[in-house]
Amino acid sequence: MLNTPSPTISSFGYEIIRDHVLSSVLGKHEDEVLYWAGKDLARKFPCKTQGELIAFFADACWGTLELIKESKDGRIFHLTNDPELLQIKQRSFRLEAGFIAEQIQLANGYLTECYDEKREKQQYIMFTVKWDVKERIIQTIPTE
Repeated sequence: MLNTPSPTISSFGYEIIRDHVLSSVLGKHEDEVLYWAGKDLARKFPCKTQGELIAFFADACWGTLELIKESKDGRIFHLTNDPELLQIKQRSFRLEAGFIAEQIQLANGYLTECYDEKREKQQYIMFTVKWDVKERIIQTIPTE
């Protein structure tokens, strides 16, 4: 068997697609489409635990996701990444927000939304996750 190196995607190539091609194609609907795409990705790559969610972010090279605060109806995560990526004004983090929302919704069974906020000075993205304990969703994945 031939020992060939596995193909890798350069961060430059990823940034071209993420920051320029997608925004050109999606236009003013970029944030909404990316959010729903993130939810769809979460259904295709379900994470059964919070640890798997955090590992997925690392494996996808989306950055380091960290749980900061948890309450009965929400969570706050911080995402750190290359500080240069946070300086890109048009960079949307709605894909990641949709992914987080759907993963938590699948795990806890309640209607869940996630909002992202870029904190450039602190060099992280804050994701605020909220779920409605009055809005039960049938589809869930068993957690460990």
